[in-house]
Amino acid sequence: MSRILQYISSDEGTDGVAVLDPVPAQAPADDAHLLDAYSTAVVGAARRASPAVVNIEVSHSHHPSQPRHRGPVGGSGSGFIFTPDGLILTNSHVVHGATTISVTLSDGRSFPGKLVGEDPETDLAVLDINAPNLSSVEFGDSGAIQVGQLVVAIGNPYGFQYTVTAGVVSNLGRSMRSQTGRLIDGIVQTDAALNPGNSGGPLVNSRGQVIGVNTAIIAGAQGICFAIPGDTAQFVASRLIRDGRIRRSYIGVGGQTVPLHRRVVRFFALPVESGVMVTSMEPNSPAAKTDLAEGDVIVEADGQPIPTIDALHKLLTEEQVGEPMPLTVIRRTEKLEIMVTPGESKPVRGGR
Repeated sequence: MSRILQYISSDEGTDGVAVLDPVPAQAPADDAHLLDAYSTAVVGAARRASPAVVNIEVSHSHHPSQPRHRGPVGGSGSGFIFTPDGLILTNSHVVHGATTISVTLSDGRSFPGKLVGEDPETDLAVLDINAPNLSSVEFGDSGAIQVGQLVVAIGNPYGFQYTVTAGVVSNLGRSMRSQTGRLIDGIVQTDAALNPGNSGGPLVNSRGQVIGVNTAIIAGAQGICFAIPGDTAQFVASRLIRDGRIRRSYIGVGGQTVPLHRRVVRFFALPVESGVMVTSMEPNSPAAKTDLAEGDVIVEADGQPIPTIDALHKLLTEEQVGEPMPLTVIRRTEKLEIMVTPGESKPVRGGR
């Protein structure tokens, strides 16, 4: 039979058999131009962005997770040139702790890479190479992307250089944790296939503009991949170029999110039903120089509710460095206000 049958009606005939109407096996000819348009968009985006994508090979004196391992250990990832003079954006976890960095361009040339700066808390790093005749890619507005929008990922999975995959934006505003434990907000979820080695490569729109930096996959899952938004990457890159690091404040406490008893919430009219219990304090830290004690539960900081440890992290930005900040804490049956002056968190090595 040259035609296939497709079930298109739940109505039943007089003999009680569901009615099946024959439909053509081939898609309507009108759909061909849609497929051509999709292909043209992917090809165009890849053609514009691929020349700026680089392969990054690194070596370590030992594996970061295996300090007893003897001999050098290698690794690889992706990145992309975003300025004509050779600045490259990639993931921090690709280059962190590397003793040597080698950057291979799309035309086959290789150059040593210099670490300008890295920020493990957003998993971003900037490298610099001294090379002529470089292709660079421009950033798009990641705040304007929409769920369902076409995106293209370019990278070097498993060493297969300049591999292109296409998909759509699956969701926006996801959150994920960096290797330091800090929560990264605004993550872009996509189903453009990523594999080990894609880390640090660009996620681009149909115009070949970078709207994200590919950073993570969920092991064992299919079609669930994540990218750091391009707007975040631009901000972090600008600070790394300027200062070699991202300045953040810290108070020096270890904590965990704990629920508050309903009676405590009602009695003190608290704006939250959970808080951050102080489990430890770093010696000589800003917190250690106050009356804060282990077991205290922080419920407000600088007038902002603090229901979780992530909320406290978000509040501790560059602007809080050296500025006195009130902490509202619950200590057993008391509500106390303790002043703390955040210091600057320790910088990560790097510098241009």
